Amino acid sequence: MINLNANVNSVIANSNVQNLKPVEAPKATGFGKTVDLIKQQISKVDKMQADADASAVDLLTGKNQDITSVVSSVAKADMSFKLLIGVRNKLIEAYKQTMNMNI
Repeated sequence: MINLNANVNSVIANSNVQNLKPVEAPKATGFGKTVDLIKQQISKVDKMQADADASAVDLLTGKNQDITSVVSSVAKADMSFKLLIGVRNKLIEAYKQTMNMNI
């Protein structure tokens, strides 16, 4: 039978509770968090574009002789931009479908 009146301190002392770290409260989720995430991703894509432009300029001015790294950075920037545009199109489509719903 379980003793419900057991001493809490003895139970804590016999367990590994001292080694546990406190659990953080979950962060607020919602539209604001989604907007912040989209802003972060747009800034990442913008940085990739700027890095690709800088590497192309370095190649043309002779500062960099490695053409494969330039092609790679331009391809990554292009793919990330296309992905961003695809996500934008899906968000717009979802918004239009939501606006067309009957209440």
